[in-house]
Amino acid sequence: MRKIVVLLFLVSFLGQAQDNIVFKKFNSTYTNSERILKIFLPESYNEDEKNSYPVAILLDGELLFDVYVANSKLFAARDKAPEQIVVAVYQNQNEERYADCDYSEDTGLPNQESTQFYGFIRDELLPYLDNTYRTSLFKSIMGNTLTGNFINYFFLEPTPVFNAYMNINPSFAPEMHQKIEAQSQSLMTQYFYYLSGGEYNNEKRTAGINNVHNLLKLSQNDNFKYRYDDFSNASKTASIGQSVASAIDFTFALFAAISQEEFDKSIANLDPGDAIEYLERKYVEIEYLYGSNVKIRESDIFKIEPIIIDKMNGDYLEEFGKMIMRLYPESPLGDYYIGLYYETGYDYKKALKHFKNGYAKIGSDNPNSDGYYANIERVLEKQRAERLGYLDEQEPNEELNDETPPDQENGGL
Repeated sequence: MRKIVVLLFLVSFLGQAQDNIVFKKFNSTYTNSERILKIFLPESYNEDEKNSYPVAILLDGELLFDVYVANSKLFAARDKAPEQIVVAVYQNQNEERYADCDYSEDTGLPNQESTQFYGFIRDELLPYLDNTYRTSLFKSIMGNTLTGNFINYFFLEPTPVFNAYMNINPSFAPEMHQKIEAQSQSLMTQYFYYLSGGEYNNEKRTAGINNVHNLLKLSQNDNFKYRYDDFSNASKTASIGQSVASAIDFTFALFAAISQEEFDKSIANLDPGDAIEYLERKYVEIEYLYGSNVKIRESDIFKIEPIIIDKMNGDYLEEFGKMIMRLYPESPLGDYYIGLYYETGYDYKKALKHFKNGYAKIGSDNPNSDGYYANIERVLEKQRAERLGYLDEQEPNEELNDETPPDQENGGL
């Protein structure tokens, strides 16, 4: 009896796990055949009807689907990438991949059959997905070996249809390196290009990958975002999982919270106003590209805080505080920064008002309440000193540098 109960539980669990996976037989007029699709919808898809989702198309779908879905869920759970709709195109039921992705040895371009498969992806599958599901503007495509070469034909279009191209151990067609390099230099908007390889590949494949990499690594086009991974220390099979994880990490780097590398490269030397604008623009781009309505993260707010405090005598503290109040109206942090702004301007009445407002939001049971109340006591003391005419003149930045924003040490707003 116990074994039966356990078995029923497992069957029930597995059934629930498959609820967000859909199999579909798609009748293609381009290939004049029935194509099998396996579609993963994020767990939140039916919970929030306002959200839209990036789409990842996987060629060699039987091989790549499970590992891609697992990584997409992990990256989303860690807030390193948006949730994605993942669509696997089956190509290994009757070795369809060879006809689907074949090319002319003379031109390196698709032949008649593979041109039909190309039309199926671009002109049938993508419109179907956009019309059926809540898709965002961002589309990516992944392939492995032969299908890894094929995805590049979409990249070579005058206006590439996908935003990101994930090439795992691709078997590049003749002269493909020159075509890709020329396209990479002409891009007027941002595209992501991922490439992996290793010594486990045969000599011909390795030569093709090296030819592409040696050209692309020299690119100076800011719109062309490129990463190459050499997994020679792994096996070919292991490199597939490593490539999928690295490709997702690279492709969705904009979505993730500000890293130290991003801060040092793009933010550290900005003035306070520009730093605030950078932060707001980052999240506008996240929503525009990925369809993910993500509030500015607390960690990103704390990341640019030193710039706001240390530069220009705290002139942007008020703007910084107002931004936080829009995002987190229940947090005391917005009032804290606005209070500091008025305190540095010696307007103690307004400073006291905001510090009191912030303290009221904290609540006396919060472990940070005493520390926050110290702001009120400090301003009251300055008010008394000002009335008595013996207020010590102190550089504003010296005062600010001694402060610790409420809740920052505990990592919360």
